[in-house]
Amino acid sequence: MGDLRQAVIGPDVEHGVFTSKFESLLAWARKYSLFQYPFATACCGIELMATAGPHYDIARFGAEAPRFSPRQSDVLWVVGTISQRQGPALKRIYEQMAEPKWVISFGTCASCGGFYDNYTTIPGIDKIIPVDVYIPGCPPRPEAALDALMLLMEKIQNNDRSPSVVKPREVVHQLRAKAPKERR
Repeated sequence: MGDLRQAVIGPDVEHGVFTSKFESLLAWARKYSLFQYPFATACCGIELMATAGPHYDIARFGAEAPRFSPRQSDVLWVVGTISQRQGPALKRIYEQMAEPKWVISFGTCASCGGFYDNYTTIPGIDKIIPVDVYIPGCPPRPEAALDALMLLMEKIQNNDRSPSVVKPREVVHQLRAKAPKERR
């Protein structure tokens, strides 16, 4: 039995080997069971909703079930323009979420205010709540939402709490290069 214990747990249980493996297991479980809370206020909401359809299938990442109570969610998707009047509500929703919690800023308006540079719009939700992943674009494609989710899953696995930005895909540029040129 002692050999089996050393093979499974390791010989240095007193030195925290078991604890680090447990934390890795917990991070792995968290990254594959994300319950999302969508805070959609504008046109980007349609692009986020497309990820739940059969073409993009966000369910394969373990994030298919949106929760409509912040107390039951892990990931807050802030989608679209946030006005000054919505700011306190967004902060309250964030504070109601249980730890650990993550925030994804979806689209240019949520990330920096977009082209609404006026007194009624908050110039980025990071002025109110911390953001883990930014998705640029107006509106971003559903693929960008999946890329953000995979990036967040990687950050959860690595226990990385620094903000990240989803990199643009090269697929569009490759398709344009392969497309036949129009005849004149």
